[in-house]
Amino acid sequence: MPSLGSLIWESGGCGRTEEAVSRPFQSRGPAALAVLLVLFVVAGGCATLGDIFPFARSKKEGDPSFAPFVVTPLDVVQEMLKLAEVRQDDVVFDLGSGDGRIVITAAREYGARGTGFELEPDLVRRAREDARRAGVGGLAEFYVQDVLTVDVTGATVVTIYLSREANLKLRPRLLSQLRPGSRVISHEFDMGEWQPSRILRFRDTAGGEHTLLLWHIPERR
Repeated sequence: MPSLGSLIWESGGCGRTEEAVSRPFQSRGPAALAVLLVLFVVAGGCATLGDIFPFARSKKEGDPSFAPFVVTPLDVVQEMLKLAEVRQDDVVFDLGSGDGRIVITAAREYGARGTGFELEPDLVRRAREDARRAGVGGLAEFYVQDVLTVDVTGATVVTIYLSREANLKLRPRLLSQLRPGSRVISHEFDMGEWQPSRILRFRDTAGGEHTLLLWHIPERR
């Protein structure tokens, strides 16, 4: 049976199955509950939700991660890259890259080089495999690393889908290390007093509401 990652890339879009399984925190209503119940029964009644959805486990004390893994729908990925005006000569860093779809899409559709940083080794392995299958293994790289330790000086575009807490901790690093004119895109969460250049609100193909925020690194004073 193909992996969920392979189904995503082969289909070229987010189907209902992916939305129901990959976005448990954004699924609402009886239908979502029914999906969870069916999966629980199929698992023999012995599995927890954390076993069925490893990315849905609650954060443990001392866990350096700031947010559970929630898949970004592919149409949201497209909007993030368009908002950042990604070009072939850009270098995209995705902090908290999950299954790698932002970096892979940037490489596949724009020819941009990119690197994803993610704490979960299984997700990094999956991202590397999906990049290879998408034919962009030479452009997309992935590493197991805490996003707060990443040196972002080589990036021209940084994408983030973490939490407001993480954004506030990353803000000094982004402002001090990125070159003026570099772009930062956050899915959903702001940067406190640092006001964005643009805010885009829209609905994805499944009806989910999203907010994308864009910042440009200012000239040094």
